[in-house]
Amino acid sequence: MTAIAFIGLGIMGSPMAVHLVAAGHTVTGYNRSPAKAKPLEEAGGRVAGSIAEAVTGAQAVALMVPDSPDVRDVLTGDDGVFAHAAPGTLVIDFSSIRPDVTRELAAEADSRGLRYLDAPVSGGEAGARNAALSIMVGGEREAFEAARPIFEAVGRTVVHVGPSGAGQTVKAANQLVVAANIEALAEAVVFLRAHGVDLEAALDVLGGGLAGSAVLAQKRANMVEHAFEPGFRIELHHKDMGIVTSAAREAGVVLPLGALVAQLVASANACGDGGLDHSALLRGVERLSGAS
Repeated sequence: MTAIAFIGLGIMGSPMAVHLVAAGHTVTGYNRSPAKAKPLEEAGGRVAGSIAEAVTGAQAVALMVPDSPDVRDVLTGDDGVFAHAAPGTLVIDFSSIRPDVTRELAAEADSRGLRYLDAPVSGGEAGARNAALSIMVGGEREAFEAARPIFEAVGRTVVHVGPSGAGQTVKAANQLVVAANIEALAEAVVFLRAHGVDLEAALDVLGGGLAGSAVLAQKRANMVEHAFEPGFRIELHHKDMGIVTSAAREAGVVLPLGALVAQLVASANACGDGGLDHSALLRGVERLSGAS
């Protein structure tokens, strides 16, 4: 049993923290909006009134917050993790942020005697609720092995992918592939509807062939029903595509499709769809086709 502080109890963080309680860990959660901590409290976790309170006495600190500035604030603020975590504490960042920022924070953590892992996840809200996330982990192998029981409580596929920042780099690649798949599926749906094809039947047969994918399986219902309650918001995918394009430029590589999809995601965000599930890229294709 490990004493864990969990910072960030939103769509993803809340079910992850609950799974950690169910696995036998002692979990103290903190969220800026206290109401979001209720599921953790109902599951038997404790709710702290500050980051400092949550971190004090913790053997591991997990973060799941939206973006690089949020991670910086949580870790380096006066009330932050670095100021209150004891030497040797595992710091696990489940957030999706810039690889270069991760490397900077990992270096600072190391200078304070902390063990830092970047461990972004894929699988969305469904994966978090079902403890079926794919977790790509960067950092020292020894720290990864120490954190394995935490990862296995919330994820199904857990892979150490390299040194600090590697997890965030793999997550950026994941977001590129997912966005391209969602856009392609959205275009296919608009194309099929325009020809009057039985959409459900068409998606059944597509799903059984080479066009089949986790994206098709998980997002088809959203597009068929035009229901876009967020599992993963467009505004967050917009942030992630910015990470992809920035990291590609830094590495000197060209991602032509990635650049186009990043612009389509940016357009959806600018048109007011940022709070919708990323399957709402369908709405952008409809707008371009004059159907919305």
